[in-house]
Amino acid sequence: MLPARMRTAAGWSDACILDVSSRGLMVHAHIFALDDRVVELWHGDHAITARVVWRNGPKAGLRAEERIPVEDILGLSVPDSLQLAVGRPPSAERRKGPRTHDDNRLAARAFEFASVAIIASTLAFGFSMWVEEALAQPLALVETALGGHASSSSSTLTR
Repeated sequence: MLPARMRTAAGWSDACILDVSSRGLMVHAHIFALDDRVVELWHGDHAITARVVWRNGPKAGLRAEERIPVEDILGLSVPDSLQLAVGRPPSAERRKGPRTHDDNRLAARAFEFASVAIIASTLAFGFSMWVEEALAQPLALVETALGGHASSSSSTLTR
């Protein structure tokens, strides 16, 4: 089993090369679009353009457009001049590493925490405004009953 990256009509995905011959490969990949006729398979610096000739669940048989250097693919020798397809391998992979459920779970927990914090602070601010409005009139009546401003009466008491 050799790890590889595969580009189909659905985009890039991980794949495993299960079997390789001079004209074809058997691969295991979870993503195959129904209209995939031609796929591009990358293993290391090797790019293989191939046609899908059969499919059975996640496994597929691919027929290469050019001869496949089996020894090079298996890692016995890697000549610098080998280039099976026009172009270079993708220099910057969109994903630096595989995504995991833990990463998604932690991101969801952080989003949930931020949402709850925002909602709680909004409710606390609204409640404080409601309490201030509810107590404004009774406090004004108490201030009037004491005969003026509370600050002048407190300065009289301290003398």
